[in-house]
Amino acid sequence: MRVTILGGGGFRVPLICRELAASGLAASKITLFDVAPGRLRVIAGVLAGDRLPLTPTTDLDTALRGADVIFAALRAGGLEGRVRDERTALDLGVLGQETVGAGGLSYAYRAVPVVDAIARRIAELAPRAWVISMTNPAGIVTGAMAARLGNRVIGVCDSPIGLVRRACAAAGIDPGTSLAEVADRVEIDYLGLNHLGWLRGLRAGGTDLLPGLLADPARLDRIEEGRLFGADLLQALGAIPNEYLYWYYAQHEALRDVLAARQTRGEHVRAEQERFYAAAAAAPGQAAQLWAAANDERNRSYFGELRSGERDAADVASGGYESIAITLVAALSGGSPARLILNVPNGSTVPALAPDTVIETVCLADSGGAVPLPVPPPSEHELGLMCTVKSCERAIVDAARTGSAAAALRAFALHPLVGSLGAARALAAAAAAGRP
Repeated sequence: MRVTILGGGGFRVPLICRELAASGLAASKITLFDVAPGRLRVIAGVLAGDRLPLTPTTDLDTALRGADVIFAALRAGGLEGRVRDERTALDLGVLGQETVGAGGLSYAYRAVPVVDAIARRIAELAPRAWVISMTNPAGIVTGAMAARLGNRVIGVCDSPIGLVRRACAAAGIDPGTSLAEVADRVEIDYLGLNHLGWLRGLRAGGTDLLPGLLADPARLDRIEEGRLFGADLLQALGAIPNEYLYWYYAQHEALRDVLAARQTRGEHVRAEQERFYAAAAAAPGQAAQLWAAANDERNRSYFGELRSGERDAADVASGGYESIAITLVAALSGGSPARLILNVPNGSTVPALAPDTVIETVCLADSGGAVPLPVPPPSEHELGLMCTVKSCERAIVDAARTGSAAAALRAFALHPLVGSLGAARALAAAAAAGRP
């Protein structure tokens, strides 16, 4: 198997490489592509002791030609772009977060032209490759690439299965040690868009354990979502929302807390990564140890702007999207089929949504691809929010591809996390200024 990682100088690339090595999948070549040669050297240094068949390159065609599996872990505009997106929104009195609301739309405006160009090269140079997209905003980017590559691109996110894992533990079900194991232990009813989904059922032994969990405030308080949203809201919804829905359900409180923080999340991550890359470049022999310390800090500070106290140790230990991504690759490569929560085209899963709408739900993955499993229909609230947000996502993709000022304004003005025409106009103008 020939593997390519786009964004190969990215901070989390060692997680993918090490999970791949541990999986037993036979990778004859792992090509790391990045436009930043300095970052490539650092990440190659982090992995130097792992004895992996690594080939760093700054040439995209070289990276793509003949690849069997392509991991797309890109950040168009780098962390500077993220910081700018978040700060621009906050300065206008609007929530700034890299995948949600104004920040997510601005990021998509910048990312879509980049991934469109890459998808065209993949179609020419590696048309039979499976593309595993981990590029944010995951739903928008997966949809943009799927427009050219079809079902050979699949989006991966660890947030939904992390929620399921915590719910299992609180309900008395052993979720296993890895995120990828969870969906094989219970039947999951999870539906939504990326970073906009709900856990609506959790069945084990023929019994739905979710109602009992929702009825027990003490057990809900043991999981991050219970502490974040409160047992009363979860009981009122009859479901457990993805943590990113806090930006929607508690917009006022979230904005207050983010504004009160010393740094945005983007500014925090930028500072930590600048420190790591500089230190690792100066001391290549210590790159692996420096990376391990920086990765531990990143894991523990995740969602820290809205969370009180330390992140649960079990969440940190269970890993992130790398275990889901490699389990998916194993299934696509002819291994055992896997049930995973993935970002894939809707098809007929939610009849009210267009077939090409990328949804996030439980899928069965095998050598033919990933197919959504049947789920109960969304509630009026769930469908309404999904449709509203998806309409904004479609508008920003249109704007990114055509430069349409009207489409950009429509995306920002209609998004429920903007709520200001003045801010929408300013955000659309700022996003257009940063478009490649």
